[in-house]
Amino acid sequence: MENLWIVAQATETQGQPEVPAEPVGQNQGITRTMTAADPNTAHTAAPMSSQSSNYMQLLFIGGIFVVMYFILFREPRKRQRQQQQMVQSIKKNDKVRTVGGIIGIVVDVKDDEIVLKVDESNNTKIRVMASAIGKNLSNEEK
Repeated sequence: MENLWIVAQATETQGQPEVPAEPVGQNQGITRTMTAADPNTAHTAAPMSSQSSNYMQLLFIGGIFVVMYFILFREPRKRQRQQQQMVQSIKKNDKVRTVGGIIGIVVDVKDDEIVLKVDESNNTKIRVMASAIGKNLSNEEK
């Protein structure tokens, strides 16, 4: 039972009977009406333009790519630039926290190396890479 047709009551227009019929099932979007005077003529409802739906799909996919660009590429780069600026602005006597959670005061800043004093009583110092600095706590206290 692939195609089931429901036939409506025949109406007479100007002496010629007209029988409207509509499909039920797979082809619900297409409606045909046959007249007795010209049985070869079939009127079909125009389907939605496939070209406009293709453009909408392309726009949707393009929008997804734009959102993915912002999420995957732009935000991490922005955070990386902020991290570099923060590391470059570190100077002597700044209180910093490393990514490992060690809090200390900057004693010396070299190119890629920072010396931190972590204990006042024993005068304990450690050397860390500049990229290991997670936060400048001196800037937050101001």
